[in-house]
Amino acid sequence: MAIGVFGLTIGLALGGVVLLGALRFVLQRNVDTEAFRTADAVALLAAEDVLPDPLPVAGGQVRVQVVDGQGRIRAASIDADRLVPMVRPERLHRDRRQQLDVPAERVGLAGPVRVVTVPAGTADDPLTVLVARSMADVRQSTHVVRVILLVAFPLLVAVLAGVAWRVVGATLRPVEALRRGAEEITGRAGTGRLPVPASADEIHRLAVTLNGMLDRLESGRARQRAFVSDAAHELRSPLTNIRTELEVAQRLADRTDWTAVTANLLADTDRLSRLVDDLLLLARLDEAPPARGTGAVELGGLLTEVAARYPASPVRVAMPPGPLWTIGNADELRRVLANLVDNAVRHASGEVVLAAEAASAARQRIGAGVGAYHLVTVTDDGPGIPAADRERVFDRFTRLDDGRARDDGGAGLGLAIVRELVRRAGGSITLTDAPEQHGLRVCLLLPAAPAEASPGHMVDAP
Repeated sequence: MAIGVFGLTIGLALGGVVLLGALRFVLQRNVDTEAFRTADAVALLAAEDVLPDPLPVAGGQVRVQVVDGQGRIRAASIDADRLVPMVRPERLHRDRRQQLDVPAERVGLAGPVRVVTVPAGTADDPLTVLVARSMADVRQSTHVVRVILLVAFPLLVAVLAGVAWRVVGATLRPVEALRRGAEEITGRAGTGRLPVPASADEIHRLAVTLNGMLDRLESGRARQRAFVSDAAHELRSPLTNIRTELEVAQRLADRTDWTAVTANLLADTDRLSRLVDDLLLLARLDEAPPARGTGAVELGGLLTEVAARYPASPVRVAMPPGPLWTIGNADELRRVLANLVDNAVRHASGEVVLAAEAASAARQRIGAGVGAYHLVTVTDDGPGIPAADRERVFDRFTRLDDGRARDDGGAGLGLAIVRELVRRAGGSITLTDAPEQHGLRVCLLLPAAPAEASPGHMVDAP
């Protein structure tokens, strides 16, 4: 605020100086113009050799002299000196017009005095017309303006400073309210919202944006707390089992079946290792930017490879003739299919069907807006998932009621990992009812590789 008032003061001071200079210049130019007009009229009389004596001049603040080449006064106005020229001979240039300042006592006018000279006469008898005009009115006018500026300047600065103080204060008051609100939120380390001013201006939009940011931060903190709590709970369970097994074995060392204890410990250790690996994978996926795959992957071979892991389970692969190429990371897509098949096998009562369809067939089945995406489905004949829960199951650590048993239902991270990996591959995943209205079908849309990306193969035209 002080800097603004200081800058305003400097600006007004410079404006006042420029105003005074411009006023002085305009008034002096007017004086010179009037003096030259009078001198030209007298020069015209001299050229016609009809100079009257005394010279007629209007106004009491004007003196006129006509001087010859020897410095003698040929004619003068009634109040002008007839013996001494108003300008010393050495200062006169008889061949051009001049504007001179001379002492007031030499002319007999109230100073300062402005004198203009105009050549006149003939080549044989050169003359010079001298016209003197008093600058007292100019000095008086500039003095009055200077006094007005000196009196009005401090008052104007004070008024403008007061107005600026009120305006800036009113403008910054919402900002101060935002600052206090932010300080209160920071002080209590909890949720809260910043006050939103009623005015529809930039401060209003800033407050709305900051409140939106606070809501997102709070939502992120809530998810983080829930994630940490769930992760700690899931990690505690196998650790508790391991501790319990060891304590019982230690207490009943002579009657302990160490083979069973070892098997249980290995099972809990494997479960703990899988949980830690899943958590680390999710952490890496959260940190890594979304990215499309790095190479072409043949879906038929990938589905066959995943299905081969379940030799004793009813996993059947249904593929159209010819290869289907997609763009992605083979390891990540393998992890996606393995998680989906694991989940389907866990809940299926009969068989699990792992199938793929080309982009053209996928468009006919799902809709014309699908685009160049291959459709991969994992279908089981288990109990299915209610429609209300089909989005929730992709949340981390989510297990439905019939999957709550940790030994059978897992930690609830499989589908969360699947969704993140599918997003990174540039695809999408949805859950629907199986065609027989009994069971669950998982539909994956994976981007079809362009013809030039497929090693020696052509994919269906989009």
